Amino acid sequence: MDIPRKSAAKKRLIKRIAVSILILGIGGALFALSLRLKPAAPPVEMSTVWPDTVKRGPMLREVRGLGTLVPEDTLLIPATTDGRVEKILVRPGTPVKPETVILTLDNPTLQNDLVAAEYALKAAEANLQDLKVQLQSTTLTQKAVVAAATSDYHTAQLKADRDSQLVKEGLVPEVDAKISTVMAAELKQKMEIEQERLSIADDSTKAQIESKRVTIEQLRAAYKLKQKEVNDLKVKAGTEGTLQALPTPPGPVEEGQKVLAGTPLAKVVQPWKLKAELHIPETQAKDIVIGQEAQIDTRNGVVSGKVSRIDPSVINGTITVDVRLTGACPPGCRPDLSVDGTVELERLTDVVYMGRPVFGQENSSVTLFKIDPDGKFANRVQVKLGRASVSAIEVKDGLKVGDRVILSDMSAFDGHDRIKLN
Repeated sequence: MDIPRKSAAKKRLIKRIAVSILILGIGGALFALSLRLKPAAPPVEMSTVWPDTVKRGPMLREVRGLGTLVPEDTLLIPATTDGRVEKILVRPGTPVKPETVILTLDNPTLQNDLVAAEYALKAAEANLQDLKVQLQSTTLTQKAVVAAATSDYHTAQLKADRDSQLVKEGLVPEVDAKISTVMAAELKQKMEIEQERLSIADDSTKAQIESKRVTIEQLRAAYKLKQKEVNDLKVKAGTEGTLQALPTPPGPVEEGQKVLAGTPLAKVVQPWKLKAELHIPETQAKDIVIGQEAQIDTRNGVVSGKVSRIDPSVINGTITVDVRLTGACPPGCRPDLSVDGTVELERLTDVVYMGRPVFGQENSSVTLFKIDPDGKFANRVQVKLGRASVSAIEVKDGLKVGDRVILSDMSAFDGHDRIKLN
């Protein structure tokens, strides 16, 4: 019969407790070690990121904006008088000359006013001719009176001279000589008065004729104005170019439509004289000045130009910048064509720069992933940025020449300071 030993059972219990304590100790150590370990770097395919190398050298500062080509000169043709659109002869897109009739208007009242103005002018001209005849007759009558008075004076003067000579010889009484002298003096005075009347009549004739002429000029001006208004019922282009559709509103007019004076009827542009209107974000337009070089991409070629105007107002967060084209436009350029423009701000000669990150703003700080020299991992670093261009930006701090960084959007890895590149 076996007798159990109490010492053996006690040893097994102690061994089990020791093993349990050892296992718990090892497990705790492993748990503590796992807490101290960093999370594994998430893998990223190298082909899906946009890397670039920090460089040193010249950097061209530019700003970019979308826009459209617009004519430098636009002639908007309004209606000069009320009327009804009778006939549209030319449609948008047609080349026109200055004398090309685009459409015709109808206004019967204006036609009647022209006829009335014409007859009023002719009546005034006839009245002037009649007045000239009357004044000429009056002048001739006055000249005859002056001639008679002159003749009477000379006759009386001769008689007075004769009587004075006879008095000296004692052939006639002295009183007869005095009477003759007084008579000659009276006739002389009468002659001078009639001559003065003739002079006044001449001045009066000139004044009356001039007054009638002024009236005729007024009527002629009114007639020419009515004639011009009637001629303007044939709406002409007024310049060489291409007829372009009116914007809406007011939109194009139609036949039979009644229009008021001042209503836009047509628009003529010169497609060979175009400029680009670029819309630059207001935060990037502060360094743009008139005269800066620009490049306009028409999708069919690049045209050089210069900044010619900067709109002082801000619309929807952008500033309108006009670029006058100095180069020849490639085929296909036309008004309202969408373009992409780049304005050259300045050329920096010696700066540390790199490609512009997705969220890299001028004079700001960003975090980027810097690629290790072996190209297997990338670590997050803080980078201070400076002056910016369209596709490049100055590096002030955080990177050195030769460093490779990832410029693409890495917001999906904001919770990681290190990534693995595959």
